[in-house]
Amino acid sequence: MLIGDKVKSIRELKNYTQQYIACELGITQPAYSKIEKGKTRISMVKLEQLAIILELPLQDIINFEMHRDFNDDMNCENGSHTGSFIGYSLLKKLYEDKIELLEKFVSKTNNELQIYRKKFGPL
Repeated sequence: MLIGDKVKSIRELKNYTQQYIACELGITQPAYSKIEKGKTRISMVKLEQLAIILELPLQDIINFEMHRDFNDDMNCENGSHTGSFIGYSLLKKLYEDKIELLEKFVSKTNNELQIYRKKFGPL
């Protein structure tokens, strides 16, 4: 798996857009897209910035393998994890981040609904 594919997979798991990542890196979305597609090599400086943006250790991004990490996560017996610790901890963090993001979205949506109900009344 190429680094661009790894970054793309992690970005998608975190529900970040290419536009968001590009803006944080100080580049255009098309330039960022070329990094994910492997058309542009990413510098170590940009990769370190990506790790900060994705809130993951650089090593976890470099070692990330979607199929391996997901398969390792399934190799748990009696509640103990038998796969790669890096893969398991990365996936756990990604899913916790995704859950937190979804909870914030639901809360914001509920708040907006209350505002509209007060303004327009019940449907």
